[in-house]
Amino acid sequence: MKKTSMMHYLPELEGGVIEHKLAELQAIYPKLGVCVLLPEAEKDKVGGLQSAFAGRKVPLMGAIFPALVKEGHFVTRGAWLLCFKEMPYFELIENLPEQAAEAELLVEKIAGDIRAQIDRTPDITLFMLFDAMVPNIGTLLDNLYLHLANRVHYAGANAGSETFQPMPCLFDGERIVQKGVLLVLLRQNKGAILEHGYQTNPHTSYATSTSGNCISQIDWRPAFEVYQELVREHYGEEVTAENFYQYGVHFPFGIVRANHHVLVRIPVMLADDGSLFCVGEVPANSVLTLLKAPTVRTVETLHNVAEGLKALNGEIDDAELLLFYCAGRRLHLGIPMATTELEAFAGLTHASQVAGALSLGEIGGSTVNGYPLFHNATLVASCW
Repeated sequence: MKKTSMMHYLPELEGGVIEHKLAELQAIYPKLGVCVLLPEAEKDKVGGLQSAFAGRKVPLMGAIFPALVKEGHFVTRGAWLLCFKEMPYFELIENLPEQAAEAELLVEKIAGDIRAQIDRTPDITLFMLFDAMVPNIGTLLDNLYLHLANRVHYAGANAGSETFQPMPCLFDGERIVQKGVLLVLLRQNKGAILEHGYQTNPHTSYATSTSGNCISQIDWRPAFEVYQELVREHYGEEVTAENFYQYGVHFPFGIVRANHHVLVRIPVMLADDGSLFCVGEVPANSVLTLLKAPTVRTVETLHNVAEGLKALNGEIDDAELLLFYCAGRRLHLGIPMATTELEAFAGLTHASQVAGALSLGEIGGSTVNGYPLFHNATLVASCW
């Protein structure tokens, strides 16, 4: 690996490996800072990482994901070290409030702190890693945009467990927290490209009763009852309470926005009263459509991501790219097709390295310099 590389994968985290790598990197970059991506299977290694980084006096931040992305594959061991010549501004906040008034006060403070860090440097990206268990990410992004507008690009992903069970998954040099967010300001970074490639079903319904990420009623009827009918009518499958967890991921909702942009929302839990819980908020009266796995346009999706990266950054041959790949998309398509997408992405972009993780929701702008949107089932990519 070239010494100029800012992405380093460590297959093992035992026996002084971390300390050795940090010493090697510090010799090149004395003010080194690092963002570490860990797979869930290595979650018990956070304490050791913190000790190693403290011993070398290297600033640390990071997150735990279901798996990592490396060389066209999903891996569940080791760690990615995403390096900075000097640690950028970052903030780790735990236990984000869910109540609207409290959340607005916190966002106002966060936005003020970020504005204080922004100078005349062009192209600053606000990179955000959320705990996937935070239920009001969409609202928080809306409020952030009201305060920051186009002063920054927006990009990010959700960390946590693929089981959607609560787990501390965000950390810095001293803490590991849950239900929080890690905010990082990346300077001279042009943001990310996000695509999903799902084709919409022309039939639409309305989410007539929702609360956060819970849909209670669709078209004024119990949500699961309507969901069953839609899947049966349009795709000929019978979804029951017993097989919901097998089928639900293959038939996600799409929220159709006014500009015809579609946000994918994967239902991941079914309540006893027939309510459906999705990854990400579903605003009341959202226009919903039903999506299906075989209609994903993989080739077009990858082409759009690659071309989008080139439009943002110019030539990206031999660039180091950061990629987050949605865990719901992998379930939706199956591991073989998802792995094929990873391999094709590396080939299309001619990247020298593609580092990243399997994520539980993704954040990207609706256009360049656009409004930040919280998505499911996407690929989100950027230059590092």
